[in-house]
Parts: sequence; structure tokens; C-alpha cells
Amino acid sequence: MKGIELSRAYFEEYGKPMLEKDFSEYLDRIAVGLVGHGSECFGFDDDISLDHDFEPGFCIWLTEEDEQAFGFRLFRAYSKLPKEFMGVKCLDKSALGSKEKGVRTISEFYSAYTGRRGAPECWQDWLYTPSHYFAEATNGEVFCDPLGEFTRVREIIKNGMPEDVRLKKIASCALHMAQSGQYNYKRCIAHGEIGAARLALDEFARNACEMIFLLERRHAPYYKWIFRAMRELPRLNFLAEKLEPLVTLPSDETLKIELLIEEISSVFIEEFKKQGITEATCGFLESHAYSINDQISNSEIRNLHVFYSN
Repeated sequence: MKGIELSRAYFEEYGKPMLEKDFSEYLDRIAVGLVGHGSECFGFDDDISLDHDFEPGFCIWLTEEDEQAFGFRLFRAYSKLPKEFMGVKCLDKSALGSKEKGVRTISEFYSAYTGRRGAPECWQDWLYTPSHYFAEATNGEVFCDPLGEFTRVREIIKNGMPEDVRLKKIASCALHMAQSGQYNYKRCIAHGEIGAARLALDEFARNACEMIFLLERRHAPYYKWIFRAMRELPRLNFLAEKLEPLVTLPSDETLKIELLIEEISSVFIEEFKKQGITEATCGFLESHAYSINDQISNSEIRNLHVFYSN
């Protein structure tokens, strides 16, 4: 059973009755689900995942006002729920009521990912916050949210990135890919610097992965799960089959690697054209990076170096 399924079943069996019995007057203000850090929140957990942090439990999110009013009572009620469910025991190192599961304020939950009490508040927040934080803040499932405040913030983070920020990130990824893969990889090989060539290749692949999610208007997860998540994307999922061999081919397969770099670059260029974000016509990603950057309306964002520190 997946962690999200276990969490929902545990909530239906024990959590929901507890709330209905002891907190009936607050039922219209309590959000419940499983969202955040961990493979189970992405639905990527498997048998290997059972060796750590796999336990029954769920998250309860309250406004700060409600936390003051009944949060401690709710925390105590949650801590008294059964410590074993469907043959799975709660773990001592992940005790109920911990930061991952249990009772938290909405602002506490989101501040761990955005540095704010909720969604990002300015373009700088969107530009400089790593995508995997946004991915973790919006993964999993919300079982119920009658008040709607937790979901309101969640939807902003999922879909509210300013287009100018998205374009800046795409331009930056394209320029990094051009420099590392289309240019420096070959030069490193020519110099006999095999280690540096591998680093260049990894830099190309890392930015390509990030680019795919930006073009799909999704937040890329932590690198451990990025290929898994990529395969579930609606349009560009086929690129996983090209990027994975790129980073696993032996170093002496230089011709295959160079052909893959150009093939992947060509796919991105065609996607830029489909989305109408480039006016460049050549096959070198650097030209497209600067063309994409020119499409940015906000002059502050546009005038940042395309190699901004992300």
C-alpha cells in the first residue's frame, strides 16, 4: 500500500471520527491531508521506502487563530490515536505530532518552503526559491479543506508563477545547457579532461531536467525523483528516455553523447517555437536564451544577467 493510501485510510478510520466527536464545532475550519517532504507525498514510495519514515498518520492544518483556540487540544487528541494501523507501526523517530505529520498552522507549513507565511509575495521569491521546495509544498493530497485557506495558498504556488519569472528560468537553463553541453563538453573531451567533460554533461542534464518542468508549467522535484516525475508529465515525458542514457553512457561513447545533446537541444528549440517564446532560428541554445530573455516585460527581471544565481 502506498503511503498516501495508508494515510487516507488511517484518517477515515480514526482521524475523522475523532474530529467529528471531539471537534464538531470546528469541522468547517480544519484542513487534513498528506503533503510535504518524502517519497510518499509524491506517490513515489515503494518497498525500499519502508525502511524509513513509513507510518500511519496525516497532517492537520489550522489558521493561527484556530491554533490558539483549540490547537493544543487537537494535538493531544491526535497523539492518542492508535500507534499501529493495518500492520504498520508508528516510528519513534517520526513521532506523531512531529513536523512531518500532526497539527501545524498553515503559515508554519508553507513558511518552511517559501520563507513566507503563505505563497511567494514578489517576483524575487519566485525566481530564487528552488523549484523542489514548491514541488514539496504542492504534492500529495488534501483530504478535506472546508475553509479553503490551505488550498488557496496551494493553488497559488502550483499555478501562480509570473510568466516573466518562468521565461527567465527557461532562458537561464538554455544558456547553461548551451555552454556546458553544446560547447564545453566537446572542448573538455578534446583537452583530454574526462572528469570535466562529465561535469559539463551533468550540468547540461540538470538544466535540461529543470527546463522540461518549466516548459510543462510544473515545479521540478528534488533530483532523486526528477526522472520519475518526468515520466508522468503529459507532453515532454519522452525526454526522460533520452536524458537518462545521456548521464549513464560510458565516457568513451562521445559520439553518442554528442548526438543526444543535439537531439535534446533540438526538441527544446521546437518547443520554444511552439510556445512562441523565441525569435531565434539557429540550432544553438545560446541564441534562444537571449531571445527568450528579450520577451520578458519586467525590466528588472529582464536586465538581470541570464546566468542569474538560481
